[in-house]
Amino acid sequence: MPLTGFAFAGDTLDRADALRDDTDALTALWPAARVMLLDDDGRAMVDMDGALLAAEGASLGGGPGASLFLGLKDGVAWFAAHARHHAVQAPSWLDLRRAAAAWPAFTSGVFAMARALLHWQSSTRFCSACGGAITFRRAGYIAHCTQCGKDHYPRVDPAVIVAVSDGERLLLGRQASWPPRRYSVIAGFVEPGETLEQTVVREVLEETQVRVRDCRYLGAQPWPFPGALMLGFCADAEPDPPQVDGELEDARWFTFDEIDAALAGGDDKAGDGLLLSPSISIARALIEHWHAGMRAARYARIPDKTGH
Repeated sequence: MPLTGFAFAGDTLDRADALRDDTDALTALWPAARVMLLDDDGRAMVDMDGALLAAEGASLGGGPGASLFLGLKDGVAWFAAHARHHAVQAPSWLDLRRAAAAWPAFTSGVFAMARALLHWQSSTRFCSACGGAITFRRAGYIAHCTQCGKDHYPRVDPAVIVAVSDGERLLLGRQASWPPRRYSVIAGFVEPGETLEQTVVREVLEETQVRVRDCRYLGAQPWPFPGALMLGFCADAEPDPPQVDGELEDARWFTFDEIDAALAGGDDKAGDGLLLSPSISIARALIEHWHAGMRAARYARIPDKTGH
């Protein structure tokens, strides 16, 4: 079964790479373009109902300038820019997590792309090789050092995230900073010289002391907080007792019935049961994928009325 239901992985832009070097084409597209403006906290400008307010280029005046070209949708260009560069009055601002839960897949995906790229620009102020000043080229996609000539590209940090099962139970852990009773699947960043499968084995063992036997890739989610790519796996493991050493506050095996009750209860912060990852995340999709597989296996074992 494919992973479904999580944010930032649906309808998206044509990134139109060839236009990034075409200043004349971008200038011609600018008047009718949609421009997503983000504040210094990475929040998007919205109306009083929380819907996206993407200004037209003509209303902002001038041309693309330092705006970052995101791509095309139905012939209309989309750009992203820091709101501080434009004289606009925003009725309100909305963060990406809340937007992902409320907006259509396309607009929340564009927001995710804009947030990740603008964060990269803001954090790339000097050349990491020589300390020289940076200027941005290719419509915002290359940070060029004016001193040594080195080019820097947007950073994406790959991380594995994995639903680990011993055949009957699901392994979940929690960080101390999370809301009470919230647990999620195990995750960790890929290190140099590792395959993704090796990362799965290492991270699960480091964080929980549970030994993974094998794993399988299921799908991916861009996670722009600020710039990760979550690579989703399921894994079979030994039924080792989970042990944590500080990276996680706790890790436990949960039964099908416990996960079933948590999914049925939703995000009930007022209750006393297990809380799972938010619905916008691939973590939640992995949990639901495991739950659906276990439910199907249970039904397959139930004999029909003829006794077969």
